[in-house]
Amino acid sequence: MRLKWAIHLHPHSVDPTAKPLSLTSSLLNSIELNPLSLVKYKNQNNKFIFSRERAQFPLDMACTSANSFLQLKCSTHQRPLLNLRRNIAVHHSPGSFNLKGDGLIHKGFGHQSQRQFKPRNKVRVIRAVAIPLEPAQVESAEYRKELAERYGFNQIGEPLPDTVTLKDVITSLPKKVFEIDDVKAWKTVLISATSYALGLLMISKAPWYLLPLAWAWTGTAVTGFFVIGHDCAHKSFSTNKLVEDIVGTLAFLPLIYPYEPWRFKHDKHHAKTNMLKEDTAWQPVWKDEFESNPLLRKAIINGYGPLRCWMSIAHWLVVHFDLTKFRPNELNRVKISLACVFSFIAIGWPLIIYKTGIMGWIKFWLMPWLGYHFWMSTFTMVHHTAPHIPFKYSEEWNAAQAQLNGTVHCAYPQWIEILCHDINVHIPHHISPKIPSYNLRAAHKSLQENWGKYLNEASWNWRLMKTILTVCHVYDKEQNYVSFDEVAPEESGSIKFLKKVMPDYA
Repeated sequence: MRLKWAIHLHPHSVDPTAKPLSLTSSLLNSIELNPLSLVKYKNQNNKFIFSRERAQFPLDMACTSANSFLQLKCSTHQRPLLNLRRNIAVHHSPGSFNLKGDGLIHKGFGHQSQRQFKPRNKVRVIRAVAIPLEPAQVESAEYRKELAERYGFNQIGEPLPDTVTLKDVITSLPKKVFEIDDVKAWKTVLISATSYALGLLMISKAPWYLLPLAWAWTGTAVTGFFVIGHDCAHKSFSTNKLVEDIVGTLAFLPLIYPYEPWRFKHDKHHAKTNMLKEDTAWQPVWKDEFESNPLLRKAIINGYGPLRCWMSIAHWLVVHFDLTKFRPNELNRVKISLACVFSFIAIGWPLIIYKTGIMGWIKFWLMPWLGYHFWMSTFTMVHHTAPHIPFKYSEEWNAAQAQLNGTVHCAYPQWIEILCHDINVHIPHHISPKIPSYNLRAAHKSLQENWGKYLNEASWNWRLMKTILTVCHVYDKEQNYVSFDEVAPEESGSIKFLKKVMPDYA
């Protein structure tokens, strides 16, 4: 969390020899005033009062965190500089702080042997009585609006009260959104099969300079197969569970995704969304891991930076093929799924190569597969990643807050939403995975009506992506995330490059 000071000086109450107040940034502020021997500041109707012997002047301060620098400069002939490092969090008790020329706050006045703040040859002790404020964070509508603009959101939701349970949210939804409609379900299969076939035709006919467009279409179309298998895994595709297992397995085959291993891990993601060390979709980078090895650090910086839109490939490879990651009662189903995937590779890939050659395999399978992983990675990180959305340990975690407040609804161009069966309408899916994809929009409308002020909503834009790729990196309890270029600036050239070249358009 960071401290932002909005400071307005009442000029008529200031000594005329003092220089005016200036605000340099949200983290470093300059206040210039005459030498003074005693300063007190306290909260009084949301105003802080700085008082001294000859004058008194109020300052409006909007506090959004408790970790910044406040710089006091004394005017007139004596110009001593005091760097005041504030580290007064809400959990700290009020008290008196000895402000010293070394730039630190020392609580209490028992350090007589230590050298105090000295303007030239005179000793002047500044005594600050600090009453910490509750941080505004996302409680303030004005601040949420500012954050939304800064991060590329349409709306950042209010914090959900602790008293609200996930059951409260689920019961507010219309019962019809949970109903399975076989016609609508098989319509999604028809849309995906047709659009995928059209994509393969486009690849076969397109000149080389139009191939990227054909790959983009085909990769998006095959993402629809993933969404169909996704519904099957959540038991929201059909009332016949055997049909769901068969359709889910077949839908995942072109993606080389083992259906059952993915289902087991994905269920845990829903049960423990944004829970530290437990969420299986992804985790923020841990600082000790980041600092453990230079080669690993470089890989992490690039993986969570410029290559992040394909990080699902690493997740697919590491998580779903290792039998040791599954419980004994899951192993039989995991092995069946793995056998299906390896059979597809053993039969399908040689057939593609036999008919079209290695270049044909790259054109017709590999490039659309990379397009799919672009969407897999992008959807996953946009749905749950933002500087204001925290990961929490299990003892602090709240299911309703994680699913309603910690999930993002993001609108995309309509053709993408159609081909991907509205997987981007993600908040209702996390409220209840039993809602079929074709009912997600109706469920989201209901959530907007009943819980709208708590929702995080965005339309896909460059600023949103830039925020995720350049800010949301290393876990920090206070700030949620610290970017790589703050932790390791010398090695974060790729992050600095992204900040420089990525558009900031929202």
